Amino acid sequence: MHRKPSFVSVFLFILTFVLSWLFISCGQSTQSTETTTGAFTVKDFDPIANWKPGQPFYLDYLGAIDSGFIVPTERQVEGGFFTFKFRIKNTGNVPQKFYYKIYYQNESYRFPERDPLDTARQHPDCWENFYGSWEEVTTTFAMTDLIPDDGKFHLVENKFRIVGNPRNEQRYYENGRNDRWKRNPRVGKYGFILVVATPENIEQNQIPAGVQNIGVKTETGFINPFFYFLYGPGKNLKNCIVQPSQGKLAVVANPDPGAGIYINPNAFSHEVAEKNKKDGCGPDSSLYRKAAFDQFVHYVDPSTKMNNIPLIRDVLNEPYSRMDYNWDRRFYRKEELVAITATVAPRPCETVISDPVNHTIRIRNPKSEFGKWQKQNVGVITRHGMTYGKWTVKCKLTELLNRNNMWNGITNAIWLITMSQADWNFRRDCNKGGYMANYYGGQQDQRVKNVGYSEIDFEILKTVPYCPSWVLPPAYNQGTDDQYQVQNWNVPFPEEILADDDKIMVSCTNWDMACWQPKEFHDGCYPIRYHDKTYWAHRWDKNYRALTEKTPEPDDELFGSDYYYFQIDWQPDKIIWRIGPSKDNMRVVGYMDENVTSIPNNQMLLIITQEYHNTKWWIGSAYAQDNIPFPKVDYEGTIYELTIE
Repeated sequence: MHRKPSFVSVFLFILTFVLSWLFISCGQSTQSTETTTGAFTVKDFDPIANWKPGQPFYLDYLGAIDSGFIVPTERQVEGGFFTFKFRIKNTGNVPQKFYYKIYYQNESYRFPERDPLDTARQHPDCWENFYGSWEEVTTTFAMTDLIPDDGKFHLVENKFRIVGNPRNEQRYYENGRNDRWKRNPRVGKYGFILVVATPENIEQNQIPAGVQNIGVKTETGFINPFFYFLYGPGKNLKNCIVQPSQGKLAVVANPDPGAGIYINPNAFSHEVAEKNKKDGCGPDSSLYRKAAFDQFVHYVDPSTKMNNIPLIRDVLNEPYSRMDYNWDRRFYRKEELVAITATVAPRPCETVISDPVNHTIRIRNPKSEFGKWQKQNVGVITRHGMTYGKWTVKCKLTELLNRNNMWNGITNAIWLITMSQADWNFRRDCNKGGYMANYYGGQQDQRVKNVGYSEIDFEILKTVPYCPSWVLPPAYNQGTDDQYQVQNWNVPFPEEILADDDKIMVSCTNWDMACWQPKEFHDGCYPIRYHDKTYWAHRWDKNYRALTEKTPEPDDELFGSDYYYFQIDWQPDKIIWRIGPSKDNMRVVGYMDENVTSIPNNQMLLIITQEYHNTKWWIGSAYAQDNIPFPKVDYEGTIYELTIE
């Protein structure tokens, strides 16, 4: 039986229909495909007509080391440009030409366009957003052909592409060359707006020069065109239409671990690199163009020397226990100890291997030999800098604990680090106290308005939480060196340490260089709430350059399984650290936002390492690196995938 529609259902249908036909005239929201002013009508705006709707766009790494990422390249789209289209109808009384311009903006990693304290003003940081238009910024508005007053729609087509340094800022130039790779396009979703106007809007400069040419800086900085046209003065312009695109472009980076490892001449001399190169690893020009990873060579601070016990053991597979550790750390004579620092690879391509068949990278801490003592740090680093993104690593790094929960001395680390400390990569100004000027500076280091250093870390090792403060430092009973009374030298750990005996500590750190500007900047222990969970953040003092949170996690789960996922979700106003057995099953292990720490906004690289930390860096640790045996076997890790989206 059919029912008559109710008044409410009819009303809702009419309301939905009306809303669907509302239009934007320089800023008023719409979902419509047709927009009208007194002089013309625009419809069917499609910003990426030659790209499949909804299909993710994967960055092309080939050659991007010099040119920066280009969206799209000729290998991805015929001609190497997106085609955009729209239709226009001249509703005037004479044939006329019209001006038009397309703008794009990354919407996933941006500041809101409007200042929350005054929505009529531009947000003070939204000029940092990644937005652009034509590649040559001095090309302002394009002009249509002569559109007849025939009451018909006429097709207009043009092309554009997304490139680095879209405002052509001089800070990213060197020797007259535009180094677009210094401000690469961001990953995430892009939105588009089409602006169409009558000639007087352009020719009489009713649209400011800093909007027509996004590279022009005003007294108050750059003008974000999305603010200007959607919320600012541009929304009230007569005979000007703004149409936002209904579809978005999702840009994803997926560097191939199997595409090779380039050997940077700053890490090894060309002679050494040439002599030791292997298939898929070396200083070759082909690898320079296509490889997404370099071999990472750690800087080893000579002041971090250890006095190591002269013992070689397979800690992970031999029945090496805490009792063995306690005996070994106590009863070697001082003159028997081996004074070393952690080492780095003397030759390239021996401890890092790119597999083009399985599309993986294997890293390997090599074993030690008697008289050739070594605890060697190993790893790889990405080559293409980016700002923001969800950096997700699928990997199987070495286990850290054996069946007796004894640590092998390795720290598994996945971390972002500044691409450069040059002026072009400076962070935004710190306007309260300034940053500490140097990473290695002490308490008396100079404070400066801006710096290029930034770092966001996963460091996973056997240590203790620093918060709540009663855990730091743990009250260890040191016992006595009496070989004949086991209970005197084999002293048990405190209960709070044994509670996490089978766990390693997932340490999440942001190196904010001690900028005091965040309104809740603190030293000591400080609770941070996120999604009904408390994370305890720790900073040693107000000049300490980093803020750290720690979460104990089972070693068997993170590194005993076939692989695990680690994610640094770096956003303009927050950082979220996640881990999990699959990409769609991850849990938060760390959270910080702009209220407690300065979030970096410069370009960074990703490093994946297995390294021997000096445990003097980790005050209160139950085990000291000096007293852990040298490795009898190689410790291996495999990197399966890196996705940035």
